[in-house]
Parts: sequence; C-alpha cells; structure tokens
Amino acid sequence: MKRIIIAATILLFSLPEIAQQDPMLTQYMFNTLSYNPAYAGSRDGMSINILHRDQWLGFNDNIGKPVTQIFTMHTPVRSDRVGFGLTVSRDVIGVTNQTGVQAQYAYRIPTGKGHLALGLQGGISNWRADFSTDNSGLTLQNPSDPAFVADNQNMRNLWLPNFGAGLYFSTESLYFGFSVPHILDNDLRREAIDPNSPNLFARQYRHYYAMGGVVMKLSEAVHFKPSFLIKNVGLFTEFREQANDLSQGIAAPTEFDIDASLLFNETLWLGISFRSAFEGSSDISSSDSIDFWASLQFGNGLRIGAAYDFPLTEIRQVSSGSYEVMVGFDLNYDKDKIVTPRYF
Repeated sequence: MKRIIIAATILLFSLPEIAQQDPMLTQYMFNTLSYNPAYAGSRDGMSINILHRDQWLGFNDNIGKPVTQIFTMHTPVRSDRVGFGLTVSRDVIGVTNQTGVQAQYAYRIPTGKGHLALGLQGGISNWRADFSTDNSGLTLQNPSDPAFVADNQNMRNLWLPNFGAGLYFSTESLYFGFSVPHILDNDLRREAIDPNSPNLFARQYRHYYAMGGVVMKLSEAVHFKPSFLIKNVGLFTEFREQANDLSQGIAAPTEFDIDASLLFNETLWLGISFRSAFEGSSDISSSDSIDFWASLQFGNGLRIGAAYDFPLTEIRQVSSGSYEVMVGFDLNYDKDKIVTPRYF
C-alpha cells in the first residue's frame, strides 16, 4: 500500500497534468453549488447540504485514501433575482490535505419560462502536504530532495486565494450550466526551480465543468431524469505551457458522468450512473465505475441520500468501491406554495 501512496505523491509533484485535482462526487446533482457558483439562490428558499465521500473501501485509513467533506448553503434574496452561497470543503488524499472556503454570488435573469444566472465566487484554501516519515508513513530514499522539503522541513503549508465564474440556465423541466470554479493556476512550489527541468513543478490546474439534465413525466407518480456532468482539466493550458517550454503534455483525460434516475411520488429518487474518461488526442478511454444512489425527500424539507461506486478499473483488486452519504434541508419549505416541485 505504501508503494501506491509513494507513486501517487511522486505523480502529484512531477506530473500534475495526469490527474484531476478537484474531488469527484456521485451525487453531483444535489451538490451543484460545489461546481457552479451561478446555482446560488436557484431553489425556493435557503438550502443547506452536507456530504461525506469515502473512496477505496478496503484501504487502511492511515495510508491516505481520498476522503472528501463538503458543506454548502445558499439562498435567494431580492425577489429571487440575487442569490448568495457559501461552500466549505475538505479534501484529503495521500499526504495532502486541502481545506477551502468559497463565497458565491449569482444574478438571475428571467428568460421566458426560465432563468439565466451569472455567478461569481471567491475564497481561499489551505493546501498542506506532510512528507515527514513520522506522520505520513512514507519512506523517502532522499529526505533532502527539494521536491519534498520546504523551509528545511518535510512540510508544505500554503494559503491559496482563488476565484471562479459560471453560467446556469434552468426552467421547471431542464437545466444546463458551464463553470470554471477556480480560475487561478496556483503554484504549489515556492523554491527556485531549474528552468531546464520541465517536470520539477506542481500547481493547481484550472477545471472546467459542463452539466445538464431534463425531467420527463412518465406518469402521475413517476418522473424520469437523465443528467450529465463533464469535467476537463487544463483545457487551454497545453498551449500556454508549450509556448513557455514548461511541459511535455498537459491535462487529465476528460471525465464524464452519465446518470439516469427515477422519482417516485415526489419522494424517493433511485439512480444509476456510469463514470468514464477519454483523451481525444490519443483515443484513450477508460471505464472508471458504475454507481448506484438513492435519496429520500421529506415533506418538511429534509432530504437524505447515499451512493455506492463499484470500480471497473484494476483498483477493484484491492478496493470494494467508494461510498457517499448526504443530508440536506430546505428552509421555509411549504409544499402548498410550490406549484411545481423542484427536481434540481
């Protein structure tokens, strides 16, 4: 197991372009604010959501398997034209730990039967990496390697500001959005770097998201909702890096989630998703997982959900999958005042 963490750490600092850095979520359709600031204020009142994701069941907790917690809260104001939101997140993988706070603002423009929202967000995150052998369990062949040392210690502790933007269009039966939650490519290495060593750098890369979905009424009691989420890293970064002769190849394969769910009696959601990735330039594709989720919506505004990801990659030889649990609450929820229930 230690070999896996060591390999992941080396890849993080020498080849940051081959992995997505933002956490993945199976129940993304209930956590849109985490991806798109323009979603703020899109529900009928204040909406609160808490999610916990634990990946790679079967791995020892001490070896640094990915664990994510996200808290979101948002509400409309001023006759639903303006929305404010707040996201607090914690993402741990390997020896790295990132905790962030983002505030969102959205302005919603009526467009016939729907709304087009423009959103902005800004905030700060604390990024830490602990390479000390006592705390991380790592065995470093060269403890003085500058890739693992900062200020004469095997620890990196950086405060990284960032901001993002998004668009979100929605009607009563469909939605579509595009967003860039973190626009700045923050540098994770602060020491002097040899410009002739192109792989000796690490940074946070810009992530792009496209999302959409539609609700179709099958009967009085059953609704069908297909949706998708597409994630890309460093869409335009490759050209910038090549111009500076800094990298031999940038960006992870584009990842996508395709989901299909049924809503029964406006109470029980049952869904199944497929997650995969493809690299257009090299015709590489991979099937990552097939996911199952369920969510209950109660009349008082409470909702609870859970998801399980069954891995389709080689990691299934050592892991039985990943899981998520979610709790949410819509304040000022009054079903009698809602002509059409909210499906997203």
